[in-house]
Amino acid sequence: MFFWDPTYTLVIIGLLISMAASSYVNRTFKRYDTVRSRSGVTGTDAARYILQQSGITDVSVQEISGELTDNYNGQTKILSLSSSTAQSTSVAAIGVAAHECGHAVQDKRNYIPMRLRTAIVPVANIGSTLSFPIIILGVILGMNHTLINIGIAAFSLALLFQLVTLPVEFNASHRAITILASGGILATDEVPMVRRVLTAAALTYVAAALATFLQLLRLIILFGNNNRD
Repeated sequence: MFFWDPTYTLVIIGLLISMAASSYVNRTFKRYDTVRSRSGVTGTDAARYILQQSGITDVSVQEISGELTDNYNGQTKILSLSSSTAQSTSVAAIGVAAHECGHAVQDKRNYIPMRLRTAIVPVANIGSTLSFPIIILGVILGMNHTLINIGIAAFSLALLFQLVTLPVEFNASHRAITILASGGILATDEVPMVRRVLTAAALTYVAAALATFLQLLRLIILFGNNNRD
């Protein structure tokens, strides 16, 4: 017999929010990826220029496959730009490259939220991986409240990671826009375009945090009454 759990609504809402944010960032990127910067520099050129201007000499720039797979690895000191960013001269590509450079600047200046996020990663990964198996085990063992609470606490670490990620990403975008506005890479009227691209990208992190919160709320609703019993 089909059983509809009302708390599934929270999961669906979180899924819809994440899908909407992903769709929005893809549309925004594609829109400004067709706008070629008047400077004619590529994403790779922009990244190297920004790193040099920021006094960062120990970070290398490489091209990787994929689309919007750009990232900065603070441990290896490698700034990776996706194929859609590295060789493109679009305003969107330069903005994405500048954002990743923003993370490199954070690393160089020991930006506290970034250090905190790096420290949380191993614990958050373990928590998100083990949370549901622990909760399921607690249910199988006759609604063992201790195990269920441990599972919920472990899942909450994933939300903590998402929340710490927000200031890191917003700050990196702010640094990127500031650098591009003061440098010679983009014209004045091109900077607002970058701002729109990076704002759209930042919303995906907000959506992820909201989806994780709604999932955690669902777990609390499902098992909260049982704990009180």
